[in-house]
Amino acid sequence: MHILNIGILAHVDAGKTSLTERLLFETGVITRLGSVDGGSTQTDTGEIERRRGITIRSAVASFTLGDLRVNLVDTPGHADFVAEVERALGVLDGAVLVVSAVEGVQPHTRVLMKTLRRLRLPTLIFVNKVDRMGAREAGVLAEIRRWLSPRAVPLNTVTDIGVSSAATCPYAFAPLLAAGHLPADRAAVGALPVGVAARGGMEEVVGAGGLVEAAGVTALPDADGLAGGRLDAEGGASGLAGVGEAAEVLADGDDGLLELLVDGVAPVPGRVRAALAAQCAAGEAHPVVFGSAITGQGVAELLGAVRLLPSVAQPPYDDEPYGPTATDGPAPAASAATAPAPGTPEPRPAGPQGAAVGVVFAVERGRSGEKVGYVRLWGGGLRGRERVTFLRGEVGGGVREYDGRPTAVVVVGSGARRAVAGDIAKVWGVPEIRVGDRLREPGPAGQAHFAPPSLETVVRPRLPGHEPRLHAALIALAEQDPLIATRTLPGGETSVLLYGEVQKEVIGETLARDFDVEAVFEPSRPVYFERPSGTGEAREEMRHAGGAFMATVGLRVEPVAPGSGVVYRLEVDLGSLPLAFHRAIEESVRHTLGEGPHGWPVTDVLVALTATGYASPVTVAGDFRGQARAVLTDALRRAGTRVYEPCHRFELEVPADAFNAVSARLAGLGAVLDGTSRQAETWVLEGEIPAAAVHEAERRLPGLSHGEGVWWSQPSGDRPVRTR
Repeated sequence: MHILNIGILAHVDAGKTSLTERLLFETGVITRLGSVDGGSTQTDTGEIERRRGITIRSAVASFTLGDLRVNLVDTPGHADFVAEVERALGVLDGAVLVVSAVEGVQPHTRVLMKTLRRLRLPTLIFVNKVDRMGAREAGVLAEIRRWLSPRAVPLNTVTDIGVSSAATCPYAFAPLLAAGHLPADRAAVGALPVGVAARGGMEEVVGAGGLVEAAGVTALPDADGLAGGRLDAEGGASGLAGVGEAAEVLADGDDGLLELLVDGVAPVPGRVRAALAAQCAAGEAHPVVFGSAITGQGVAELLGAVRLLPSVAQPPYDDEPYGPTATDGPAPAASAATAPAPGTPEPRPAGPQGAAVGVVFAVERGRSGEKVGYVRLWGGGLRGRERVTFLRGEVGGGVREYDGRPTAVVVVGSGARRAVAGDIAKVWGVPEIRVGDRLREPGPAGQAHFAPPSLETVVRPRLPGHEPRLHAALIALAEQDPLIATRTLPGGETSVLLYGEVQKEVIGETLARDFDVEAVFEPSRPVYFERPSGTGEAREEMRHAGGAFMATVGLRVEPVAPGSGVVYRLEVDLGSLPLAFHRAIEESVRHTLGEGPHGWPVTDVLVALTATGYASPVTVAGDFRGQARAVLTDALRRAGTRVYEPCHRFELEVPADAFNAVSARLAGLGAVLDGTSRQAETWVLEGEIPAAAVHEAERRLPGLSHGEGVWWSQPSGDRPVRTR
């Protein structure tokens, strides 16, 4: 058994949840298609998701194709929930990027693809909605090659595009399903598009210019037997539509293919398929499948293309008993979306091959309020009632270790009670578990792939006296989403970090529904922060005078590289103070840095403890907390700090006659242009703009561009505040 963990990513409303539903239906996991509009899909299980018709939390479903078990992660499409997408990327082996055949490549699609390409994550592109009015094939493929990947290789073509009867035909080199990979009722003639139904035990079927017809009338010999034909004037060989074009695209990364093309020899479909598989696995080429999640056209070609993505082989089997044992206790019930396909033999995973190595990428609450963690395993084995070591990164770069003993472990897709490398497992019975925790050691994807939130809002309970309940609820939400960070403002109010307004609305609904707390949010504002401008040092001696602190503290602050956060260092002997006093100083330092001289958090700073002293038994920890706060405030004043603002990287397309008005307005909003280019009747502007001005720029754009402007932006870095 091989395991493949793939994610479905898309711009909002491109149809990725509908595609997930269709994949589960075609592989026999579900017997009835759900509807996004009707709120009956398998992966959008939350009440808010069903009502809004959008995905908010990543959800995992599973299906099987022969000896391959595919774990499918349906991720949010809205940019406000990019943190969920970020966490999903850390556990994936590959991805499917969904593009609408009507709207084409959209702004957030480009953000996602840039990240996927930077990670070199093998990716398939599914062009959805070919049955919708206005759908395009050649135009969308051109956009994909321009904006997403120059090595985009279509695996099929569409007839009658733009109407409900639109049908797809696979090309001869496309990797299609082998007989027996789908349940019998799905593989019946007519149940799937032409070229996909079971064909007398053939290992593969081919199409386009040489289709294996649904009625079995026309059948090609081995497609690879068509090798060696000379290219005709149009660059294609008889019966090999699409092969020549694919070979030309792939030749950029394959010298062998390039040599064949230069010599005028038509590469055989098998040779093109091998080149596509190699370049797809390396994240260099991107297969494109046209289809419709609603009608099912093209979905079988997509399932065949899934095998181009690199999977993980399960460790060798051993003699450990499979399934629940006397010590396991009852297994939690698995949902239909995570059960194996009907008729699929349940795999027997290996027993633990050493301590588990993995990462927690999602946390949800069970019906009784208990935490349930989703863990991707990179190595070793995991089962219930075994001691597991979790590691958690702390603010400032430290790592905290804690032990857990899961009461139950269930593998998504198989229901197995032991998880091994490649598996995604649900874990019960670890109260401390939270998103981002790692098992035993850091995994291969530890860095953030998207910028942190750039907005914050002040939140307070609608009813006086509910402040403690609101605080506890926000802590619980932060355990599910670490980027929902909070900080206490002067006066005792609480602020929450955000990516956008939709996220704020969802947090408010979640607080009311799950925690019975009605919250009031102030208008969002940018997240400013301070960095030290230079080095500053201060020291205060203990004093016996009234009101003074009976503690000596010396601190030095200095700037460090951007992105370093807060670095705390001892330049005194650890034994110079009791450990409780050292902890008191460090806690006070980190708390004080939450509000710098200008009222914003201070970051990218080194704080060194340079002097200490105390008088036993008079001195207490409170003396060090108070003295450290006063000394650090003085050191920051001497060093000086500068306020920075978050910025967005933007790209804007406007009609040529709107260029002057738009560029002038952008300049008035503080934007800095660093690139302009003319394309036919359109100008493309690129640059940087303060996050605080993004909403205003988007609001003004339609009027300035006659409704034809296209705006794309994403959080990207920071710069010193120019005017405040």
